[in-house]
Amino acid sequence: MNTLLVATAEEPEVWAGLLAAALPGHRILTTPPPRGTPVAYVAVGKPPPGLIASLTGLEVVLSVNAGIEPLLAPGMVADGIPIVRMVDPGLTEGMVEWVLAQVLAWHRNLSVYEANQADGLWTPIPERLARERTVTVLGAGALGAAVAGALIAVGFKVRIWSRTFRDIPGAVAFAGVGQLGEAASGADVVVCLLPLTPATEGILNAGLFERMAPGAFVINAGRGGHLIDDELIAALDGGQLSGAALDVFRQEPPPSDHPFWTHPRVRVSPHVAAQTHARTAAAVLAETVQRWERGEPLENLVDRLRGY
Repeated sequence: MNTLLVATAEEPEVWAGLLAAALPGHRILTTPPPRGTPVAYVAVGKPPPGLIASLTGLEVVLSVNAGIEPLLAPGMVADGIPIVRMVDPGLTEGMVEWVLAQVLAWHRNLSVYEANQADGLWTPIPERLARERTVTVLGAGALGAAVAGALIAVGFKVRIWSRTFRDIPGAVAFAGVGQLGEAASGADVVVCLLPLTPATEGILNAGLFERMAPGAFVINAGRGGHLIDDELIAALDGGQLSGAALDVFRQEPPPSDHPFWTHPRVRVSPHVAAQTHARTAAAVLAETVQRWERGEPLENLVDRLRGY
């Protein structure tokens, strides 16, 4: 009987119950067994240092998050043990909803009207149609492709940029560092959904903001390390950007004196854009275990050299 350890920070008993139902014949634990007891699988988010290394007989690490950077820290997961990142319909749906909410709120001036309401102002703003706006999505993986598709369905002109070329129906595709500036040029909105790697660190910077349309909007739901904070503030204060919606930060939560908390053109949410829902994601983990035990190739396998 293979053992699966649930080592999630939130709702481990819920995960365990769902996995027990999906994987009959497996032993599901929520606390590590005595040292030396074989554990074939571990389901984790941001595990404490040493936890994974302490397990005996580990075969596969199952991430409950789309982001797997903590699992790539030196000494966290031994070489040769596969890491599988979470690609879950519920997580994808959540990201689509959150990005659409942010884009549409900016596009239809809802934040401006909310501020005007507080001041008792009745000041209509000339509105534009979605088909008159260009949105550039950075990242063409499972999340980026779904977000791009939703934006296209609403009517926005969509560009998508990724490390390598990805064809997404209805979107204009760009690829590689050499085409990043072209992808952002004149964009009304840039949405960052990239994995964090040395190549994408600081990709949301003054140079990219200057490429965008005057008064544009920036959305970051990728990783905090994608954004150079002070360059965003400068672009907002200088008028090049009219606003930003941020769900991820270099330090979470940001320090209490960070300008993001009080800046009138920054909307902060507490890393909730794409939450993992156990009720849908447990089935994904169970399918991964079953594929492994059938000897089939694993899907969404992390490439450690690429960092995602």
